[in-house]
Amino acid sequence: MLGGAAVAQPRLTVDRDVANMGEIMFQLPSKVSFTLRNTGDEPLGITEVIPSCGCTAVEWTRELIAPGAEGTVTAVYDAKMLGSFQKDLEVYTNASGEPIYLHMQGRVVSKLSDYSGSFPVDLGHVRLNTDNVEFDNVNRGDRPMVELQIVNTGRKSYKPYLMHLPAYLSAQYFPEQLNGGRMGKILLTLDSEKLHQMGLTQTSIYLAREVGDRVSEENEITVSAVLLPDFSSLSVKDRELAPQMELSADTLDMGEMGRKRKKSMTVEVRNTGKRTLEIRSLQVFNKALTVSLSDRNVSPGETAQLKVTVWDKYLDKVKNTPRVLLITNDPARSKEIITVKVKP
Repeated sequence: MLGGAAVAQPRLTVDRDVANMGEIMFQLPSKVSFTLRNTGDEPLGITEVIPSCGCTAVEWTRELIAPGAEGTVTAVYDAKMLGSFQKDLEVYTNASGEPIYLHMQGRVVSKLSDYSGSFPVDLGHVRLNTDNVEFDNVNRGDRPMVELQIVNTGRKSYKPYLMHLPAYLSAQYFPEQLNGGRMGKILLTLDSEKLHQMGLTQTSIYLAREVGDRVSEENEITVSAVLLPDFSSLSVKDRELAPQMELSADTLDMGEMGRKRKKSMTVEVRNTGKRTLEIRSLQVFNKALTVSLSDRNVSPGETAQLKVTVWDKYLDKVKNTPRVLLITNDPARSKEIITVKVKP
């Protein structure tokens, strides 16, 4: 190193190193995710994640994480033993020769003392663990599954049923008939071959709480899927000549709305590559946001202005975090998420 010049390298920061899962139900596997951000200036790779026991299954972001971008490590604890637990994840990356350690803890019980923690969505005599389902980083040909956990808090037997499923979604119910006080799950499967467009596809489905139930905001479950472009056929030379996107920020903190009807901030989208950067898809995850882009085709060395506006009147009606999605022809950053932090 000459003259004390800094060496470019990846750098890892995590949103938390301990996840407290609270009470979880016996034999009802529970999931927790950790967010890993690359705060360095070279791509970050998660090479391996080793759980402390076979009771924990792990998944992690397999592709390289660009500078400023985020990846995830997800762990599913099988909950096959009653009592308190603490499990560790040993995470290896190219940022260091030493692993980092993530921890998950909680207590497995035979009966929940409070359903609101594990099943916060209250639909009357039925509760769900979530009413917002996300299929992230989907490639054409994938068939990912998401598990909805459900509990019948009433006394009568209940048969779960999802209404208004689009052609690309299918559901399985375990068990098909849920007795009073019992828990079950609904497996949602996404058929990516039936998604019609690249980028974000969103829909609403509805959980029937009784025979003849109608659709409403009360029993609505939002579902989103992000279909990624396919760069598998790119040659080495094509990758060397590819566009390279840089964002001035991937998180916008707009503070409190106060009495303002709307607030806006601007993100610079710069192309540091050798070919034109194409913003193939620019979408928002909910109607609290609107966006405008000065140019969808950014020449090498040029910058486009992305204006993000948040609208106060919709903030209390959205179920997920306000975010902006960009799908590009940069093979290293084909998908980028800009998160908007704002308080009503």
